[in-house]
Amino acid sequence: MKTNGSVALVAFVALSMFCVAGYAQDAAVRGEVKKIDEAAGKITLKHGPIKSLDMDEGMTMVFRVKDPAMLKSVKVGDKVKFDAGRIDGQIVVTSMQKSR
Repeated sequence: MKTNGSVALVAFVALSMFCVAGYAQDAAVRGEVKKIDEAAGKITLKHGPIKSLDMDEGMTMVFRVKDPAMLKSVKVGDKVKFDAGRIDGQIVVTSMQKSR
């Protein structure tokens, strides 16, 4: 009987990890790079809704970036997927990658 319990536990943990991974992917926001200001550590993105920040509509806005090195990996016109959060009261891009 212990084997059945172990199998159920492993299945539960695997399913939980799958659900969390799916949620993390859904949290990423699609956007397009409109402007990059490396000196100020800012990027302007035209983006869709950011549900995690209670933004139900897309818009174009300027973001600070958590790591200025992110700005070197993109150029104006690139399509990106990004995550944003509040840090010290400001909305900041915490991760970003090019998308298709």
